[in-house]
Amino acid sequence: MVSAAPAQALAPILRARAISKRFGNVIALQDVDFEAYAGDIVALIGDNGAGKSTLIKIISGAILPDSGTLAMRGSPVYFHNPRDARDAGIETAYQDLALAPDLDIPANLFLAREIVRPGLLGRLDFFDRRAMRERAEEHLRDFGIKVGSMEQRVDTLSGGQRQSIAVARTVFWGSALIIMDEPTAALGVAQSALVLDLMRKVRDAGTAVVFISHNLPQVFEAADRIAVMRHGRRVGTLDPRTATMDQAVSLMTGATTLESVSQPRSSQQNRGGNIPPS
Repeated sequence: MVSAAPAQALAPILRARAISKRFGNVIALQDVDFEAYAGDIVALIGDNGAGKSTLIKIISGAILPDSGTLAMRGSPVYFHNPRDARDAGIETAYQDLALAPDLDIPANLFLAREIVRPGLLGRLDFFDRRAMRERAEEHLRDFGIKVGSMEQRVDTLSGGQRQSIAVARTVFWGSALIIMDEPTAALGVAQSALVLDLMRKVRDAGTAVVFISHNLPQVFEAADRIAVMRHGRRVGTLDPRTATMDQAVSLMTGATTLESVSQPRSSQQNRGGNIPPS
């Protein structure tokens, strides 16, 4: 396997070991190892059916693995459902956005995490809509996301704006790890650049980011490491500073099985941290 070899080892935020999953006779994942580190963007690439979506669904608690282990900050964890993963600080923005189209922007950002009003009204589950609106405005402003009105229903927004809201919600609640599944797929050039910049800001704040994408130019632009999957296995880890897109495609398709590539950039070199060998 192609691997990184930075100077100093730090424990990953999340470590998956020997993850396997079958759906009937189909082997979706087989003995997959995966790591995510604080202050690091790791891209997960592979052709359709490579196992990317299955892996992130296991990490985010949406499905259970048949075998293998997960650990957060060195301690074993068991995610029986997405709430377990969210409680551990893992948030995921899926390709289908998972937004409530009939609700406005603050309601979507605080969906299932609403702020209740103080006192008796709070005990009766009355929401503090003003507080949610103010916090939502501040969050979107901090990350440069512009909308016409916070009271807009999500189904009145453009496709790019809806994607931005889904990403913003993921960032808002993901304290340890955020997973972005094709976050720029429906976006134009300017909005894609905004999402990539948002990922960098999150990384620079010390959060681990997993970036799933078929857009190799964006992957090489944004990622610190690139984990390559093929037929349910992780077949390599590339350094976007020194590897090429042709090498990535070769690993994805099985045209080559590289055993070593120049060392990937580390967080120490770029942002004050290190990542250990993959």
